[in-house]
Amino acid sequence: MTKKTVRDIEVSGKKVLIRVDFNVPMQDGKITDENRIFEALPTKKYVLENGGKAILFSHLGRVASAEDKKDATLAPVANRLSELLNQKVVFVPETRGAALESAINELRNGDILMFENTRFEDIEGKKESKNNPELGAYWASLGDVFVNDAFGTAHRAHASNAGIAANIKETVAGFLLEKEIKFIGGAVSNPKRPFVAILGGAKVSDKIEVISNLLKVADKVIIGGGMAYTFLKAQGFEIGTSLCELEKVELAKSLLEQAQGKIVLPIDFAFTSKFANEPASHVGPITEIKADEMSLDIGPKSIEMFADILKTAKTVVWNGPMGVFEMSNYAKGTIGVCDAISKLTEATTIVGGGDSAAAAIQFGYASKFTHISTGGGASLEYLEGKALPGVEIVANK
Repeated sequence: MTKKTVRDIEVSGKKVLIRVDFNVPMQDGKITDENRIFEALPTKKYVLENGGKAILFSHLGRVASAEDKKDATLAPVANRLSELLNQKVVFVPETRGAALESAINELRNGDILMFENTRFEDIEGKKESKNNPELGAYWASLGDVFVNDAFGTAHRAHASNAGIAANIKETVAGFLLEKEIKFIGGAVSNPKRPFVAILGGAKVSDKIEVISNLLKVADKVIIGGGMAYTFLKAQGFEIGTSLCELEKVELAKSLLEQAQGKIVLPIDFAFTSKFANEPASHVGPITEIKADEMSLDIGPKSIEMFADILKTAKTVVWNGPMGVFEMSNYAKGTIGVCDAISKLTEATTIVGGGDSAAAAIQFGYASKFTHISTGGGASLEYLEGKALPGVEIVANK
């Protein structure tokens, strides 16, 4: 990797600003998925074990008003992090001011502090998400060096990444950001072949650039999920009431022509007359769909076909479920893809964040993948081949 990491700088005795992505799902004040916290631990441990003073900050959700604050505090995350590190995490419920500055100045080598949700600065004027210069300069003044370890926000230039980097001597990558650059960036720029990409999810419009870019570098692009029906419509099939972006049908035709056989679509489906977690009325090819039916998942022959394509793959990138996996009756396709990828012991297998990452974790396959990305939108933009602001700010070696 050409980017500097926290290994390349001296952290002992220094105030080390670390942008993390602790934008974790919460319910009734409890964290329901801790993956992003676990993935960020190595960087924290390295800084602490090497005598640095770790100063952590993150966003959590969207904060548009003072009313949003009570459900968006990072206090529960700080408490959980304290348990995981087995040491006190000083939590400062402020994003700026004398109390925060005093707490930072009182830190000793090996201490760790977290301050409040950076999006609290968005209540008036969106200072954080609009990269307010004064805010970025202020946060930079709190530390000596900046470690960006938040891949989940790397596709955005915010005060808490680009703003700080513009006002501090050196910005380096944390170990999580390093992993994301290595695996996702490497898959796009220099994959081992055969390279198979699997794309799912609801909309073609969300992944137009991803499909276009992957068609240039992948050997096969498997398309499932809701977006498959727009492609089937483009091939002239009737799709009943299945999800379809009619305004993108012509684009799908163009992509199919551009693909020259690289795009692989499902060959059978689970049909139902209503969007509910009830057993499918029947399973078969798209030609068997009734006018009042929709498909909510791929069928067993599609799973078998996809698994067969994957058998020889040396690099696999998967982004997006194959069906409505939140419903147990329509999770078979997504589970089938998880299972097929999990058996590729000699391939680099990457789950590109979002729903596919949630599915891999939910169905117990997390340990079977080489890498599960912590970034949803950031993963997509990286797969599109775009330069990410949160990666660009990191110093080169």
